Amino acid sequence: MRNRVYSGALTAEQFLFYEIRIAVGYYMNGDSLQQAAEQIAEGNLFQYPTLREVKRMTKACYRRLDALEDQELVSELRSAPADIARQINLYAMMRDNLLVWEFMVQLIGEKYRMQDFHLDRKDINGFFSRLQAQSDQIAGWSDSTIDKIRGVLLRSLVETEQLDSTRSTSLHPILISEELKTGMMRNGDREALVAFNCFG
Repeated sequence: MRNRVYSGALTAEQFLFYEIRIAVGYYMNGDSLQQAAEQIAEGNLFQYPTLREVKRMTKACYRRLDALEDQELVSELRSAPADIARQINLYAMMRDNLLVWEFMVQLIGEKYRMQDFHLDRKDINGFFSRLQAQSDQIAGWSDSTIDKIRGVLLRSLVETEQLDSTRSTSLHPILISEELKTGMMRNGDREALVAFNCFG
């Protein structure tokens, strides 16, 4: 089910593309979170220093996979070419975290809708200011927390080739993958298509 709660967990969890491509195999095999984390740690597949860290990130991957609520998208995340799977991973992040959803739909989607391909710090600060005005939870976050989250959001746009780098101010008008578009429609998430420059 889509999460409608803001979460600051992004500060630690990041985009996790490499990790989710590994975790999805265990997820599809029906392995429990515990089983998956232990096997990932045993094989040093995430290359993290501690089991605790492996468990935390495996849990984040499983949560995102649950949030997709679509077996075909989960399967594509495992086997599709990297560019398609990266878009699906960003969509999983959106469904898992309301903050990512609103950033992608309200800011990035609106930029695409208006054909305004300029994205700068002022735009992102404005987005966070609006959130802080409407959410006591986000209003209570420190500047350093917001800075870290801003960094994760920008890196996510780089991962999906919507930006060239975290310092770039030019948003690329990307093409949504057909697999993702179809999965989003199955989930009833038509409103979120704009985040991937899609209006059909």
